[in-house]
Amino acid sequence: MTPSSSTTLDAANAAPSARAAAPLPQRWGALALDLFPAGVAGLVAVLVSYAGPFLLVLQAAQAGQLTAAQTASWVWAISVGAGVCSVAMSWRYKMPVICAWNTPGAALLVSGLIALPYSQVIGAYLMASAVLTVIGLSGLFERLVSVIPKSLCAAMLAGILFRFGVEAYAGAASVLPGAPALVAGMFGGYLAFKRYCARYAVALTLLMGLALWWTLGWGGTAPAPLAGAALGLTRPVWTTPEFSLSGLVNLGLPLAVLCLTGQQLPGVAVLRAAHYPAPASRLVAGTGLVSLLLAPFGAHGVNLAAITAAICTGPEAHPRADRRWIAGVACGVFYLLIGSSAGALAYAFSHLPAALVATVAGLALMGAIQNGLVGAMAEPSEREAALVTFVVTASNVALLGLGAACWGLLLGGLTHAVLRPRVPRSAPATAAP
Repeated sequence: MTPSSSTTLDAANAAPSARAAAPLPQRWGALALDLFPAGVAGLVAVLVSYAGPFLLVLQAAQAGQLTAAQTASWVWAISVGAGVCSVAMSWRYKMPVICAWNTPGAALLVSGLIALPYSQVIGAYLMASAVLTVIGLSGLFERLVSVIPKSLCAAMLAGILFRFGVEAYAGAASVLPGAPALVAGMFGGYLAFKRYCARYAVALTLLMGLALWWTLGWGGTAPAPLAGAALGLTRPVWTTPEFSLSGLVNLGLPLAVLCLTGQQLPGVAVLRAAHYPAPASRLVAGTGLVSLLLAPFGAHGVNLAAITAAICTGPEAHPRADRRWIAGVACGVFYLLIGSSAGALAYAFSHLPAALVATVAGLALMGAIQNGLVGAMAEPSEREAALVTFVVTASNVALLGLGAACWGLLLGGLTHAVLRPRVPRSAPATAAP
């Protein structure tokens, strides 16, 4: 154990006893301050999920002509699955394990739902989930992750998050009324909050952005109030699966591959880049099993998150790394709330101004991008390979069914293998005369 990690653990062990010795009101105040930034980080992570990748789910449901009940059940299934996994795994492993749904898989379903009957689509979900569960239980995923240099994982993380950092400022060019003023106001507020109360800078920036949007209409008008019927609890819809070779080849296997390369691998990389000893195979097996159980209700895949996970693994979530698991639990709770009333809450999240969401997400990820770049360049002999990984991943180009993150690791790994310094063979010892 390094001296720095020992110091961190000593501080973590000493902090609870110090709080216990304080008076009760002071302890409750300290607890509230302890939980607040982590809770807000979990909220921001959910906000980003529902204001961005969630729209692909709605687009796919419309393309497949699903009924309103089937669409609501789909949202319920992926929300509850992500919530259960986030709460259970964060609590179990005491690290911010953030889960979400298969975003590249949802993009695939925009066309996949048109080609197959919905019952065969559900069968493909089950087959994909079974494949992921077996890969996790067998330990194959752990062995794959263990051979990847840490600098490449850090570079992939920085590449994934890079475009979100750029989009934090791109909203200033939006044609929506007041969007440039909203971005400028939020950035100015962020600098002030970062200077005087850095621990709550992201949370206060989010609140400031919501206030500017709601009161001044910057970035777009507020959504109309929901009808009372839309506020009811979601009722999941069971669909009996049908299995077909076409469903397996055209949808099941591609869903599994996209999940592994586009979600699970980057998700583990985010945790390990933040120095958490993520049990990769167990996490993959756990999310695969939950996906298997929820597939008949419409869940196309629950998995580790990468982008939203970075929001909860950085110092903005909590200054102490051993307390950031609270952000994972909070994120899961918000997911469960959304699942319980999918129509109303999903409507609210999806109607927030794009400029507001992009700015908050980008500012919340600045620390994670910085840490990723520092980790990528930490080892001099691996810098060129890490740079290749970063550039390819940041390109966001998908080829041959593989995402940019996977290509970044493949090309970065190839660069590392070719350019790494050769260890000279030691000369054979000669006998003394």
